[in-house]
Amino acid sequence: MPTGVAMRDAREQLFEAAERILLRAGPNALTSRAVTTEAGCAKGVLHRHFADFDAFLAELVLDRAGRIETRAAALREAAGTGTVTGNLTGALTDVFGTVAVAIVALITFRDDLRARLRAAGRPGVPVLTEATAMIAAYLAAERDLGRVAPGADVDALAPTLIGAGHLLFADRRGAPPEAAAVRRVVTTVVAGVLREPRP
Repeated sequence: MPTGVAMRDAREQLFEAAERILLRAGPNALTSRAVTTEAGCAKGVLHRHFADFDAFLAELVLDRAGRIETRAAALREAAGTGTVTGNLTGALTDVFGTVAVAIVALITFRDDLRARLRAAGRPGVPVLTEATAMIAAYLAAERDLGRVAPGADVDALAPTLIGAGHLLFADRRGAPPEAAAVRRVVTTVVAGVLREPRP
């Protein structure tokens, strides 16, 4: 691999390469050599930007978790528009249709990565934590607007939706679930708290 070749935004290129490997072959295939080969760069590039491979993986997870936080603002702004069921179906598909499911597997697979994330103040599974917070904030906004019942426990509904969504999308090797399947799960979970006409 030639050295001295400039890479545009090396960190993001390495993150994107890691995502492709995760989606294609799972966490077992994710090594520093595999990432740099996929990114088309020398192995030293990764170590120039990160202390070691686990530091790289921790930054990847935190970066992707941050993207969910960005999506959360857009979902909150959607409160009061469309239908609650439609917005939640779209949000779950958006989160789990990306690399999130593979990142959950990666965190589960690597003890050192979990230790790094705990040290960074992000225990648990950061991608799922942010997704749960996103759904809870959205449901709270809809509750404030009267489209979700005043007594709805959004802090219980949100992890239920995230867990069910994760299970639907967990088979990386199969086709993603159809929108109707995601909508059916959402409808079942929130049916008792909706205060809007059902679609």
